[in-house]
Amino acid sequence: MIDLLVMAGVTYLIRALPLVLVRKKIENRFISSFLYYIPYAVLGCMTFPVILYSTNDICSGIAGTIAGLFFAYQKKGLLFVAIAAVLAVLVIKEVVRFV
Repeated sequence: MIDLLVMAGVTYLIRALPLVLVRKKIENRFISSFLYYIPYAVLGCMTFPVILYSTNDICSGIAGTIAGLFFAYQKKGLLFVAIAAVLAVLVIKEVVRFV
């Protein structure tokens, strides 16, 4: 129970301290852009390893990642990219199973 309270307190402090300490708008362009991109970087760091290791075989995870990145770069829709990545994983898993 005490662990839960400590974690809740730390989480609250991390979110509340910037609101309390920084009263005015941040004018520095570097700090503004740094703070703007932090959520995207953290999300990428949290999801990328899960993408690679979501299957039993890392080769199929890599194939799905490559397919997803390729079609995303081609500016296809989210549903198309997701389906292409899943199909790439399925194809590679079947190929590896027969080899």
